[in-house]
Amino acid sequence: MSNNNNNLVPVGYRFYPTEEELLSFYLQNKLASRREADIERVIPVIDIYKFDPFQLPAMSSGSWEPWFFFCPLQRREAQGGRPTRITPSGYWKATGSPSVVYSIGRAVAIGVKKTMVFYLGKAPRGRKTMWKMTEYRALEGDGTLPPGANPKLRNEFSVCRVYKNLGCMRTLDRRPVTAGNATPSRPSVDNQETAEAAALSGTGTKRARSTDGDDSSPDDDGGSQHGSPPGGAIDPMLLEEFEKFDWEQLWD
Repeated sequence: MSNNNNNLVPVGYRFYPTEEELLSFYLQNKLASRREADIERVIPVIDIYKFDPFQLPAMSSGSWEPWFFFCPLQRREAQGGRPTRITPSGYWKATGSPSVVYSIGRAVAIGVKKTMVFYLGKAPRGRKTMWKMTEYRALEGDGTLPPGANPKLRNEFSVCRVYKNLGCMRTLDRRPVTAGNATPSRPSVDNQETAEAAALSGTGTKRARSTDGDDSSPDDDGGSQHGSPPGGAIDPMLLEEFEKFDWEQLWD
């Protein structure tokens, strides 16, 4: 499946946003219905869980990795239920707890992120793959938290960063791949993962039992329970309020 957005992106264009740009500009503008045509040229709206991850690159605005998508609120979530993370050939499993994302310049909380790993097959006996996804949700308000108040997440849309965990790849590196920082060649994303999905649907296929431990890795950027402010002044009391909050309960 191809995306017509590819024809709208200039030749040589590469999209390497920071987490702050994703949350403060792209997601906030999408939530406010501002500049939607321009924003969706680079971040299309896709229901992530209706597809397997190896199908998603063809729906992106470009062929480079990582791939970004706006994911709409699921109907069952809107009705108070828990989100489903099951896809046609597998499921997404969270690694660790959600963590807070802070603005670098103002040192205030701007959102929450959760990292997930994709498994082929049915839970809990799926086979772990190299596919990962970090889902970002925006906070209501300006990141301040009045005494006694609970933070709230904007759930109409999230923004998702989909990528393959190749160990040495810097998933938030702004630089395009060059001879100096190129990753080792690998089989075609579509061919390799599609073949794996087809194999799992056959008879007599054995699946390894997945572990229940934390699948975080150094380039996971979601392994710690909560993020830390990247420097700059921040109210210690405000920081304490955000860090002690049960983001897992708020997320789901």
